[in-house]
Amino acid sequence: MRLISICPSNTELLAFLEIEHLLVGIDDFSDWPQSICDLPRLGPDLSINMEKLEKLKPDLVLASLSVPGMEKNVVELERRNIPHIVLNPGSLSDIADDLLLVGEKTGYEHKAREVVNRYNNIIDDYKKRSSAIKDLPTLYWEWWPKPIFSPGGFNWLTEISMLAGGKNIFSNKDTASYQAEWDEIRKINPDHICLAWVGVQQEKMKPELIRKRPNALEMKAIQNNNIHILEESLYCRPSPRLLVGLKKLASILHPTIFSNNDGIDTLLEKNKSAV
Repeated sequence: MRLISICPSNTELLAFLEIEHLLVGIDDFSDWPQSICDLPRLGPDLSINMEKLEKLKPDLVLASLSVPGMEKNVVELERRNIPHIVLNPGSLSDIADDLLLVGEKTGYEHKAREVVNRYNNIIDDYKKRSSAIKDLPTLYWEWWPKPIFSPGGFNWLTEISMLAGGKNIFSNKDTASYQAEWDEIRKINPDHICLAWVGVQQEKMKPELIRKRPNALEMKAIQNNNIHILEESLYCRPSPRLLVGLKKLASILHPTIFSNNDGIDTLLEKNKSAV
């Protein structure tokens, strides 16, 4: 098959199924695993060059609605009658379902079931260990600084927080993404501040910007130096790499409870060297 992925998380799904070698084109932001880096680029995921995509004659395009604005890609694929599937995961279980769907559509159902089984076993292991933690530290996630956006209750980062032995301060919000006010966050006074700005590299995220916000220095997360600059690719992309982010977050929150021998490296298999 000739596959095209127009979203980084979809490219990563193919890598976990070990069929990234079937790719003939990708979006500009796909950067994992390293083996895909020389493939033809089709533009940023919000502005795919459909003329170039069509010339590659794909048997199947993996589209996505994981970021607002991607809808126009789907409309154009439909208009051109290009074979495609559309993924829109919002939870860890959705990601497992997407792996199975991609496996079905590409003829790698058996491999998909193997990957999903290992993926679910890791999640179950973290559920057991985190359920024994009585006092859950509160986490404020920020994935855009101005205006402030934070994951709400229907989001994989709320699940990741719980599995790591913490609690998202906006887990009670009936939405996937919540636009918050800084004064609201300051009054909640979370134990940890987790920065993972979408599309922004770690070195460009500055904790000084948080400390300069009104009355920020009064917050316990800042007083305790609990501002964490996290890799956007491990927290903002709905693929099994979220479990690598989970492993890192759990070791920050509860280093004595979560060991490194948790099966995540096995899940990554041949791609683990690229993490």
